[in-house]
Amino acid sequence: MSEAAADTVWRAGRFDAKAGPRTILFGRMYEDVQIERRAFEDGARVFCIASAGCTALGLCDRHEVVACDINPVQLAYAGERLHGAPARVGTAENVMAFARSLAPLAGWGKETLSMFLDLADVEAQAEFWKAHLDTWRFRTGFDAMLSLVSLRAVYSRDLLAFLPKRFGAVLRARMERCIGLHPNATNPYARALFAGEPASAASGESARRIELVLSDAASYLESCAPGSFGAFTLSNILDGATMEYRGRLFRAVRRASAPEGVVVLRSFGEPSGPSPWNQAERDRAMLWGIVDVRRVEELAAP
Repeated sequence: MSEAAADTVWRAGRFDAKAGPRTILFGRMYEDVQIERRAFEDGARVFCIASAGCTALGLCDRHEVVACDINPVQLAYAGERLHGAPARVGTAENVMAFARSLAPLAGWGKETLSMFLDLADVEAQAEFWKAHLDTWRFRTGFDAMLSLVSLRAVYSRDLLAFLPKRFGAVLRARMERCIGLHPNATNPYARALFAGEPASAASGESARRIELVLSDAASYLESCAPGSFGAFTLSNILDGATMEYRGRLFRAVRRASAPEGVVVLRSFGEPSGPSPWNQAERDRAMLWGIVDVRRVEELAAP
């Protein structure tokens, strides 16, 4: 794989723009695999982004999975998890841990947060959020932490260019939306985000149905025979990618897709308007502005 072939910021294996070794970016995935489990036909062969291995593990009981990653360090970590290794802390988890360390300054005590996460009634959750957690100190601190000035200390310019203005307020709205729709008590993503609970280790016979591939997604799919996959889940790899790479990837997906194939693509960006394909509100991870689920044949050229 040439550097030119992988025209995507993810090839650096780092969030920042500094020269240095690649790292584990994600110790777990903040993507609700139930989106894919509902969208994909049982038995369909799946192409996914490996990341921390969570999505591949969440699908391999029903599907043969090819999990691809451009970052060799991240891919090796995903391979460890397929064999039952516990979750490790990646760069994303370090950033989130720092944010959680400031929670007491916003009035978020451990007992209060524990009570919130144990709730199973969404109306009670929404009321609790407004009464005890959505404080002015939280809003002010959260928005400052997610300002572009603050984020540039951790993330490269390319990984910030697509974010909406006033990202802190936007992300708070996404969190509030999820709190009003999905019970906390049965939402592992809420516990991961608010409490930092580690991902559970997973292994077994079904994990043998996962093949790991080191490549960028477009290059690998271009090498596959037409009709190789019935389903694709691409994480948010187009966040920070060029329009040229987006076009390559879409063409490669269409070529590698079987008839009636389905593709899921996430983004931290905001949608440009209403979309019949956007299922962001169904994703319990709270973070996404776009969770696009559609037939591959409906992918539009960039």
